Amino acid sequence: MSHTPSSVLRTRPTHTVEDYLMTMQAMERDHGEIIAARLAEMLNVSPATVAMTLKRMERDNWITGTGRKAVQLTETGRAAAHSVIRRHMLTEWLLVSVLKVPLSETHNEAHNIEHAISPQVEERMREILGNPQTCPHGNPFPGCEQVTSQWTPLTELPMGAAVTIRRIHEFAEDNSELLKFLVENGIVPGAQITLMDILHFNQTLTVMVASESVTLGFSSARFIFAEKSEKNQLS
Repeated sequence: MSHTPSSVLRTRPTHTVEDYLMTMQAMERDHGEIIAARLAEMLNVSPATVAMTLKRMERDNWITGTGRKAVQLTETGRAAAHSVIRRHMLTEWLLVSVLKVPLSETHNEAHNIEHAISPQVEERMREILGNPQTCPHGNPFPGCEQVTSQWTPLTELPMGAAVTIRRIHEFAEDNSELLKFLVENGIVPGAQITLMDILHFNQTLTVMVASESVTLGFSSARFIFAEKSEKNQLS
């Protein structure tokens, strides 16, 4: 796992900027670009608020390209994004493994803690937790993206596929109601499921998990990733 040199981050961003950077990094990682127009939707704020924040972020050298369709993280901005993502994910592991906080609550709880963690505490957490490569929801730490590269969204699997859930994407984590639904229905990393039905006309699919059927809309299922199994495929 790569770590941020102390010389790169001489000053830490504000809490708001760190929240923006986390979302931007996920967009850049998965889509190759950061669409300014989508940030308002992802962050649940007004377009005007996003526009003002992006201007301040460009002034402070976290990003470039405001006023265009896509913006880019600067080297400093990317380093800051990686830093807060690591702190967030390590906090999630601490909450799950030590404090036994339910998986559905760790994402929001980590947001309340991550901004206050010092580099020294971050390093100690990493050592104690065994240098994890993914968060408890299966999302990769910065520099560990190859771990998740072969996992497939449920929407891209064929009917009858028997798979193991490996990842609930950050954008699904941000929807607390969806995350709670997934956890309550056993759709969590490590769960074995079978894709029972795909209905394209109403954009839903049904999976069998622990002898129970669960129906998901495509808009949610595309953020749930699984590892394919060569065994136990339905004919």
